[in-house]
Amino acid sequence: MRTVPIAEIDDKVAALLRTAGQRYSPVRRRLVKVLRAAGKPLTNNQIIASDKSLVQSSVYRNLNVLEEAGAVTRIATNDEFARFELAEHITEHHHHIICNSCGDIADFSLPANIEKSLDLSLRQAAKKTSFDIDNHRLDVLGTCTSCQ
Repeated sequence: MRTVPIAEIDDKVAALLRTAGQRYSPVRRRLVKVLRAAGKPLTNNQIIASDKSLVQSSVYRNLNVLEEAGAVTRIATNDEFARFELAEHITEHHHHIICNSCGDIADFSLPANIEKSLDLSLRQAAKKTSFDIDNHRLDVLGTCTSCQ
């Protein structure tokens, strides 16, 4: 996956927050920085562990604001913890491998030709049910090395 420059990410997040009537506060900037650096969706506890200056109540509140603005996406897994990542339109299109046991997630991208073929196949399948696809998200489920 390509690394999007932090300045470009900051510009996109700031614009989304402005549109939502919010500001890009220092806490929100730190949250975005942590999520960008992680390279995979993180739980609240993982976010706090990554930046000791973040306070739990502030993380919850600001993640909700970022999610409502469309800058952050919440990922639900089989465990009790939601995970958060920067929205695809801010970074790039990707998919997830999710552990059924611990809920850990890894991001992955497909080669362009496979992505194109997958998108075409999904659109053909949707057409049979008169469904119009805007985008797709692929989650692969399995068991991580730690849980095997």
